[in-house]
Amino acid sequence: MVLQLSFQASHGFRNASSYDTHRPSYPLEVVDDLLAHLQVKDVPNARIVDLGAGTGKFTELLAARDENYHVVAVEPHEEMRKALSAKGLSTVDVLDGYANSMPVESQSVDAVVAAQAFHWFATDDALEEIHRILIPGGNFGMVWNVEDYNAPESWEPTTKWEATMKEIMWSYHDQRPRFRHDLWRNVFDKQVSSTPFTIQAADPLFSLPLGEDSTKFIHWLHPDAIWERFRSLSQISVLEGDELAGVRDKAFTAMGAPYVEANERGELPLHGHVVYTWTSAVPGAPIKEGG
Repeated sequence: MVLQLSFQASHGFRNASSYDTHRPSYPLEVVDDLLAHLQVKDVPNARIVDLGAGTGKFTELLAARDENYHVVAVEPHEEMRKALSAKGLSTVDVLDGYANSMPVESQSVDAVVAAQAFHWFATDDALEEIHRILIPGGNFGMVWNVEDYNAPESWEPTTKWEATMKEIMWSYHDQRPRFRHDLWRNVFDKQVSSTPFTIQAADPLFSLPLGEDSTKFIHWLHPDAIWERFRSLSQISVLEGDELAGVRDKAFTAMGAPYVEANERGELPLHGHVVYTWTSAVPGAPIKEGG
């Protein structure tokens, strides 16, 4: 079964230009470290799939590197894909495809990366498809920019205004798991789980435990820019009319509170983490379950 874009993704990311303008890129040191873990750093002409590439925030960083990677950017959202294609990245092929149905030959790529995306398709089918296109022992990496206001509930926000923004974010439950719900890990963990009624009949597709690291960031942004970044998140971008206006009012009230410290340009410190993780494909057939 081919994955279909959810309403939250198809509608929430329809303004690809705004997404590309207001979403952040990734620190070069994180990209460097992740590529080292994926064993493609300093490997000329390595073949990499950027899965769920969106408007190409991570794709651009791969295309700019000295290794001269051949990158295949797979993205199912038409507007996002058009925005990426318009960037004219010469070493990148931009293709329409889903995580469990990629137009990529089997065992043909050295690494797969999902940037700000894996939570959308953390399924058995997608994991099997990623395993299919990787060379034996190839590597899969995931990376997320996680602002304090979009973080798991257990993570303590750095400032009071970011805590208020986080409360707003968590008040919107649309039944679609995001990074902050931490459910994306389940598809890996259940590779080695079993019950009296379910027996795993093959070895895991990917090595465990996952490698993982993170680094903190601070981005100084004007409240208008913070709002646009906040609004680009899918569960907010689908809002309209009075509901969207109400969220905007709450956000600007939080950012304009007397206790909020701004710099001389009126910018606020936006805090968060870049979280990245990696694993290697285990040679062998996909997992099958039997009773």
